[in-house]
Amino acid sequence: MANRELESPPQAINCNTNSFSSCRSCTSFADFTSQTKSITKSTAGHPHVATGPPAGCPPDVEELGRSSWTLLHSITASYPVSPTPTEQSQVRQFMGLFSKLYPCWVCAEDFQEFMVKNKVRTESREEFGQWMCEAHNDVNRKLGKKEFDCSKWEERWRTGWKDGSCD
Repeated sequence: MANRELESPPQAINCNTNSFSSCRSCTSFADFTSQTKSITKSTAGHPHVATGPPAGCPPDVEELGRSSWTLLHSITASYPVSPTPTEQSQVRQFMGLFSKLYPCWVCAEDFQEFMVKNKVRTESREEFGQWMCEAHNDVNRKLGKKEFDCSKWEERWRTGWKDGSCD
């Protein structure tokens, strides 16, 4: 998803260039540095390709994704068990805006497409949590990552693991 070759980003999302490969928000740090032929030196002086941006630098697509999923899952965990119609509307609006404003335009378009095919389920915390887990697993599949067992979303993001490891 993040490395596919596409035309320039839409006008609403500006990566300060029309080159997909030079947009930090759309490219992993390793890809970004290899494309710009930037290699860092280890403390021993041996060159190695960096796998993530140095602390305090703008996030790459991977760091941005991890942070975003943490935020989104945390929102689902604090969502009301029985939300009012207003709360349901607000979370649908938030998700729509989030998908339009996301800094990685490729990821944003992909998430918007998912949301067209899979309407945000806001009827309850359980429904919203399941929907968010399914959305995350959709991305995981596309990236070749392991899928998460959605029956455990609440334990992972709200209550903590039953083995007490979060206590």
